[in-house]
Amino acid sequence: MELTMKIQNPVLKGFNADPSIVRAGDTYYIANSTFEWFPGVQIHESKDLVHWQLVTRPLSTIRLLDMKGNADSGGIWAPDLSYADGKFWLVYTDVKVVDGAFKDCTNYLTTAEAIEGPWSDPIHLNGVGFDASLFHDDDGKKYLVQMEWDHREYHHAFNGIKCTEYSVEEQRLLPETAKIIWRGTDVKLVEGPHLYKLFGYYYLFCAEGGTSYAHQEVVSRSKTLYGTYESQPETFLTAFDAPDNALQKCGHGSLVETPNGEWYFAHLTGRPWHHSYESAHDPRGWCTLGRETAIQKVTWTNEGWPEIVGGKQGSMVVDAPKGAEPFEYVSNTVVDDQFDQEELNIHFQTLRVPFSDRIGKIENGQLHLNGLGSLANVHENSLVARRWQAFEFAAETKIRYKPTTYQQMAGLTNYYNSTHWSMIQLTWNEVNGRVIEVTENNQGVFKSYLKEAAISVPEEIKYVYFKTIVSTSTYSYAYSFDGESWIDIPVQLDAKVLSDDYVNSSYGGFFTGAFVGMVNVDYSGYNLPAVFDYFRYQEV
Repeated sequence: MELTMKIQNPVLKGFNADPSIVRAGDTYYIANSTFEWFPGVQIHESKDLVHWQLVTRPLSTIRLLDMKGNADSGGIWAPDLSYADGKFWLVYTDVKVVDGAFKDCTNYLTTAEAIEGPWSDPIHLNGVGFDASLFHDDDGKKYLVQMEWDHREYHHAFNGIKCTEYSVEEQRLLPETAKIIWRGTDVKLVEGPHLYKLFGYYYLFCAEGGTSYAHQEVVSRSKTLYGTYESQPETFLTAFDAPDNALQKCGHGSLVETPNGEWYFAHLTGRPWHHSYESAHDPRGWCTLGRETAIQKVTWTNEGWPEIVGGKQGSMVVDAPKGAEPFEYVSNTVVDDQFDQEELNIHFQTLRVPFSDRIGKIENGQLHLNGLGSLANVHENSLVARRWQAFEFAAETKIRYKPTTYQQMAGLTNYYNSTHWSMIQLTWNEVNGRVIEVTENNQGVFKSYLKEAAISVPEEIKYVYFKTIVSTSTYSYAYSFDGESWIDIPVQLDAKVLSDDYVNSSYGGFFTGAFVGMVNVDYSGYNLPAVFDYFRYQEV
């Protein structure tokens, strides 16, 4: 008896939100949001829907993406990847305003014959709303499908799903063809549209309810492109009414067909945890890993509506496609990065702008970071970081740095956004000179934990070792002068401060999950460099 491989959810762990899945030949690709992290749009590939590998981030130049000054959780929202006419089509949104009545955003289109690029110069589409996707009809015509934003305070902000024809010849949208084709259900906040032509219908898959615990995916259909669309009687996917389900926040995804005619749906999800003293239901939980990507199997009813196999709440374990041969990748995740390559490992990112000589360089097996703005700065940072992808892990680095003012600080950071982060750092104070300090920014309120008791670093010490230990609900820092004997700093930090849910309590953008990485701050303006000898990330 042939055993079916299993898909273990989430297939993309850690911050991999808003998945857009497509198959080109025998290879599947998923594109995910990256928000303010650069390069923009994260793309994984798979041959079997089970094993996945990060292969590229297409928006890797200022030509394609300039996010300097973008608000936290602005930038790249819900990219759409499709394959037609022998090439990949990537639609993406650069959001400049997150909070308030307005969502200033620009939608772009770029294409490439290979997933690794090169990607064409971006074509400006519109700014009508975010979550735009490109639908390729079987008559050769193409349409941009997107939510439309309405800033007027006496209207609901999510005005519905708009469809606009795109002219390939003119490389522009035809606004005279634009029409709202569906306004969603009573749950509202309709967004994330993906349109498919199947079985004689146009099927419109949309997210609703926001991207927290009330999140859901709904389906409607019509015999004609512009409608009228009828809604599926039952919600297609949601964990809202299943608070104990391992996968929460289920919704916002896209559909793919296997070569053998099976159907799967890739969607975002979150895996919350609770403090021991908290109810399992209230609060619903804390998602420090952000919104991740899961895959569910789909069947179709006799009436022609899609259903999630195993229930609409989503399952942790799903049957892989029948007959699929296992295809495992040699991991490109470097556990112990010695900076022996000319470029940063693909799992590292920077904030808003590319890694350049302005930020630093890799030289002689070391990462050199120039001192730039504080971690509260949304214009210029010297930060190289990677996602939290496990609830328990340790990360460490080795740093050479000699500050001469308290305005200079470099070290290891756990970072969510400009108002939520912590850092173990080498800095300077008037009492002990070069010292080790632990600081935290919590809802924009800054705190130094050691103050006058900051740990003095002897003059003869050239390198200092820093470590962070993350244990689901809490995390801490340690230091060493020789890399062998570690001294724990007696400060236990609450990991929930770096969760989507906690950030959502004080700020409108809460979409990225936590990162860990190396940082150098010098807001004195002298750009004092720091040298990092290695970076180690080890999941428990």
